[in-house]
Amino acid sequence: MRAMLQTLSIRDFVIVDKLDLEFSNGFTVLTGETGAGKSILVDALSLALGARGEGGITRAGCERAEIIAGFAIGALPELRHWLEESELQADDDGLILRRIIYADGRSRAFINGVAATIQQLREAGDFLVDIYSQHAHHSLLKQSYQRQILDSYAGQTGLATEVANRYRIWHDLHQRRTQMEQNAQAYADELADLRDQVRELAQLAPSPEEWDALQQEHHRLSHAASLLEGGEQCRDLLSEAEFSALRQLSTIQHKLQGLLEYDAGLQEAMDTLDSAMIQLEETDRFLNRYLQRAELDPERLNEVESRIQAIYAVARKHRVRPEELPALLLGWQLRMAELESFADDGKLAGQENSARQLYDQSAQELSAARKQAATALGREISARMQELALAGGSFSVLLEPQAASANGLEQVEFLVAGHAGVTPRPLAKVASGGELSRISLAIRVVTAQQGDIPTMIFDEVDVGIGGGVAEIVGQLLKELGVTRQVLVITHLPQVAAQGSGHLRVSKSIVAGQTLSKIEILDQAARIEEIARMLGGVEITETTRQHATEMLGV
Repeated sequence: MRAMLQTLSIRDFVIVDKLDLEFSNGFTVLTGETGAGKSILVDALSLALGARGEGGITRAGCERAEIIAGFAIGALPELRHWLEESELQADDDGLILRRIIYADGRSRAFINGVAATIQQLREAGDFLVDIYSQHAHHSLLKQSYQRQILDSYAGQTGLATEVANRYRIWHDLHQRRTQMEQNAQAYADELADLRDQVRELAQLAPSPEEWDALQQEHHRLSHAASLLEGGEQCRDLLSEAEFSALRQLSTIQHKLQGLLEYDAGLQEAMDTLDSAMIQLEETDRFLNRYLQRAELDPERLNEVESRIQAIYAVARKHRVRPEELPALLLGWQLRMAELESFADDGKLAGQENSARQLYDQSAQELSAARKQAATALGREISARMQELALAGGSFSVLLEPQAASANGLEQVEFLVAGHAGVTPRPLAKVASGGELSRISLAIRVVTAQQGDIPTMIFDEVDVGIGGGVAEIVGQLLKELGVTRQVLVITHLPQVAAQGSGHLRVSKSIVAGQTLSKIEILDQAARIEEIARMLGGVEITETTRQHATEMLGV
């Protein structure tokens, strides 16, 4: 399934009491009379995508506003991976973003039913929707995203990734070599000390399991006399003495055997006694074997005590517990290997030089591709701008040389001039919302195949235009809707008529309150709405006929 915004539910938001919308692919228009609240849908969706909430957005008299946006994300593997890493994934290919904003300004966020931060909403939203309006942020204003667009347009996304990877490899080697040169004497001294310490500890050769085993053996050897004496006493009580346990149980066993002739109900007691006799006889045999092997061994006790004292002495010297000595030795050995690699400055410098040569090769290849693509991209977008009431306007890509970085050998920045004679400025500094929207539209149409954000929303895209230009804008949006889900807020019938779907916003007074609603229009209702946009309050048959012709029905 194509990635897209599927549903939007709004509760008690500004002048909306209850609204449930389903969206389709392609190009959808949103129209309505001035003041009806066309921007409410965009504002609500922005909040679901992590925009900052302000006071006064809950409907009058309500404790909270709630917005829930549902998306299909099966075609967005990077977003799905992000959700899995954040433990926010759903069982299917859907994503639910939910935002609750209370009247006192408090806010809560949920992703797929799991409590989330506003920042997480924002991060998820960056994969899903671009909103183009004067006051909404969008990715095209970020230089990092402009660079991605250029690299994608040039067909060099893989090369850009290679450049970043090779830079990190070179930078790591450079840092290691620099660190080695700055600390060469300190490293040499540390290495000499470590060698002495490792030699001493290696001679002791502590093992991870040895300390516990020594403790247990020492405890046993130091109590050997008590073990032998106690074992003999246990055997005596169990089997050797005149009134030992086994002899007395044997007498009871014989007595019960006779009583069984009178009452078979005693068989259970007899069986239990038989089992006890077997267990006691096995205990007696075990004690006998143990005593045959056990002996006083003062020599071995001395060896164990000497070993324990040696381990204690080294542990005290290095201020660690005895059982920590094996880990200490391993840590020293690893640090020695690291220092020895630092000492091999010739090899490290050679690795650094080779890594830098590989980086330079890839970065220069990327720079050449960017330069060629920048010219073509500027030419195509400038041509589109002429169609969008930006006559004389131009678009260019500035490639500003910079020191080697993970992004290559230049900074990428989009520059635009809205009219002839105007000095090109960074896209992020374009003041007019409508102008920015149309320039963004031109960029999006040209680079539609390169981007991967599935849903685009345009507000004020048709500000300051009309007539034939408006029709061209509508055609461009329709063209963009072939590969993306496009939602456009418009007041121009020429744009609205191009949509494959049509939503209308209206407001009314219910129980003394002004409420806004959004409805999906069928063909007949679309004709009436386009006619209203053409002719104002009074709709005539002429305007209806014109609307019908514009819709092609």
